[in-house]
Amino acid sequence: MNEWINEKVLPPVLKFVNTKAITALRNGMLYTMPFTIVGSVFLLLANFPVQAVSDWVTNTGLAEYFNQAYGASFAIMAIFAVMGIAYSYVKAEGFEGLPAGMISLVIFLLTMRSDITNADGVTIGNIIDKTWTGGQGMISAILVGLFVGWGYTWFLKRDIRIKLPEQVPDNVANSFTALIPAAVLITFAMLVYIFFDMVFDTTVVQWIYEVIQSPMQGATDSLGGALMLGFLVPFLWFFGVHGSTIVGGIMGPILQANSLANTDILESGKELTVANGGHIVTQQFLDQFMTVTGAGMTIGIVIFMVFFAKSAQFKQLGRLSVAPAVFNINEPIIFATPVVMNPIMAIPFILTPVVSGVITYFALYTGLVPLFTAVQVPWTTPPIISGFLVGGWRAAVLQAIVLGLGFFIYLPFVKKIDAMNYAQENDMSFAEADAMEESKVL
Repeated sequence: MNEWINEKVLPPVLKFVNTKAITALRNGMLYTMPFTIVGSVFLLLANFPVQAVSDWVTNTGLAEYFNQAYGASFAIMAIFAVMGIAYSYVKAEGFEGLPAGMISLVIFLLTMRSDITNADGVTIGNIIDKTWTGGQGMISAILVGLFVGWGYTWFLKRDIRIKLPEQVPDNVANSFTALIPAAVLITFAMLVYIFFDMVFDTTVVQWIYEVIQSPMQGATDSLGGALMLGFLVPFLWFFGVHGSTIVGGIMGPILQANSLANTDILESGKELTVANGGHIVTQQFLDQFMTVTGAGMTIGIVIFMVFFAKSAQFKQLGRLSVAPAVFNINEPIIFATPVVMNPIMAIPFILTPVVSGVITYFALYTGLVPLFTAVQVPWTTPPIISGFLVGGWRAAVLQAIVLGLGFFIYLPFVKKIDAMNYAQENDMSFAEADAMEESKVL
């Protein structure tokens, strides 16, 4: 089975995730991370999960300023993404990436109208419509970034550019290098804008949102989508492939768009519920309830090693792994237990996040736990604390429940490995060591 997966399944998967487009998407989205975290802090302050604190922030007028900071950071995430993706694509091809990032920003702004009509029927011109600079414009930003990255590279690889003498400073030379690609790419984008405006009476970004992004968000925001996320991350990790980075890089923009859409519902004055269009499967769903304490939610293994392990190997590994596990770092456990390529550990490693995803999905769907807004925390934030910050005390309790359940899912499997280790250390038979394990742990 392992040989079939290694030879037939993984090669095409790895070939796909290592393509230029996916690599640029994954690396480009990393540039949004500082702004999403900083913006999340201000969004959290404006909507603190303790009602008394939230009321005080609103009554003092601080909420308006916190929302202003959020609107200038997290709420324009698509702008950072479109520049980062184009930059990463061109940089990976060996060229200066900043001009491509600037061109992609121009084209992204070109995909939306520069005037809006307010509720009173008054048209306001010369604006950047922030409706599309956040989650709703994310797929457009990805497509524009990839298009510009590919197009800009196409011109430079064929040396279609204006060349200046070597004595000219690099910043001046780079600006002239970008002149021909910029002129062609922006002109093409303008023609596309004219086509959508005259034929469909809409903008490119709005058409992409309605035809491509909304169905993608709907497919992701389902129990099937949750199960897919829960399965893929540990499945890839089992073969030594960094599933968190791969799945997060591809699905992250959609999950973040779901989070931002939830925040938009609150800002519109509506209650954030599924009935009002709220999304269940968001970035927080993945980070805090499917990969918390690391891929596979392996804190249960660490707890066993620290308190119940019989073998010296597991006792020592548990002591060394406690601190990293608290901060969601589980590579020591994955590679030293080992979990990677260990058929005994494959079942709990994949089953734990899948079970957690099902429980979390229905807890959010039924309203037992509130839907998540765009508040995000650094990935190293310890569990329970992270749950409280993204969803209040109910989310923290849910996090504790699924982590506790994960311990019992891992228990029978990790006991077997501990018994084998103990038998090897003490020159015993496996049956004798297994009997000792059964008497030590319920």
